[in-house]
Amino acid sequence: MKRTAILLAAGALSLSVLAGCSAKPVANTPGSGASGDTIKVGLNYELSGDVASYGQSSVAGIELAAKEINDAGGINGKKIELIKYDTKSDTAEATTLATKLMAQDKVVTVIGPATSGGMKAQIQVAAQNQVPIVSGSATADDLTVTNGKLNEYVFRTCFNDSFQGTSAANYSTEKLGAKTAVIIKDNSNDYSKGLAASFDAQFKAKGGTIVAEEAYAKGERNFNSILTKIKGQSFDVIYLPGYYEEAGPAIKQARELGITAPILGADGYDSPKLAEAAGAGLTDVYFSNHYSSADSDPRVVTFIAAFKKANNAEPNAFNAVGYDTMKFVADAVGRASAVNGPAVKEAMESTKDFAGVTGTFSVDPATHNPVKSIVFIGYKDGKIAVAEKA
Repeated sequence: MKRTAILLAAGALSLSVLAGCSAKPVANTPGSGASGDTIKVGLNYELSGDVASYGQSSVAGIELAAKEINDAGGINGKKIELIKYDTKSDTAEATTLATKLMAQDKVVTVIGPATSGGMKAQIQVAAQNQVPIVSGSATADDLTVTNGKLNEYVFRTCFNDSFQGTSAANYSTEKLGAKTAVIIKDNSNDYSKGLAASFDAQFKAKGGTIVAEEAYAKGERNFNSILTKIKGQSFDVIYLPGYYEEAGPAIKQARELGITAPILGADGYDSPKLAEAAGAGLTDVYFSNHYSSADSDPRVVTFIAAFKKANNAEPNAFNAVGYDTMKFVADAVGRASAVNGPAVKEAMESTKDFAGVTGTFSVDPATHNPVKSIVFIGYKDGKIAVAEKA
């Protein structure tokens, strides 16, 4: 009888091992974000520090989307549980928090940070933990593909810098009739340098001439020496890619010096603080963006109404891309073969015709970039006067 009991115990152990092999991934599976009745999603955003406006706006959109999804029954019956941390606009902190979200909190995916530098700081952590990371606003060309190699667990729901810079050059020549341009870039910022390089190449390809190229450093607030230097030259437009903190003062000072040429930028301009810094000088200023509140698409109209109700404020592009990114993640988790990092990554790669408030897009599996349109926002007298897709 003793021998029989041993054999029965051994058989039971064998069956339990076999059952474990055939079961769906559980908590110790990479990025296994399902726990009970919830699915854990990490938010790793700049909620304080230099670019807090981007992070705060993105998270407001994410939280609205998550609430809508949960109110509608969740993802396959499970509610989204958001685990939110503040990177303090610091890339080292972004790495530390990404590790915590993946290894300790066991999230199925991490949304954020908003900036390319913050996202790049997580690439190795994502690969090691097999947990996808997604941003709605990190636009650096080499984020998803570095030195020709796809970063398997990195995705974005926005277009990249090359597309923005190229589109700005096309807009300058085709819509504004520009033949000559000045470039003023942040020499300490990959975002600004990448945009400037793609604008330069496309503007020249369209037959234009770059008459001058000037540089500033992060945190610059006095642009008078640069602007005085270019004022005596003849040019049709200024391309000033960068963030609103520097762009606002530069625009204001340019207008005060009597420089009336149109000034173009990119999605880093999208903040209420741009108008605060630029003041009355915010005229003939155009920037590429992901979304326009003037869009009459029913999805956009519904989103704007819901955001205003929840936040008592008009949504900006970072609110919109945050909203879309959360919906994109939920869509992928809902279609995934299992609730874990590798399965969700595969579902993200196979996304087709995702309909969001920033446009309908499919994910290019070779680059993990969305294929989508771009919007140009134009200001006159401090107010939006132009909003058109290109």
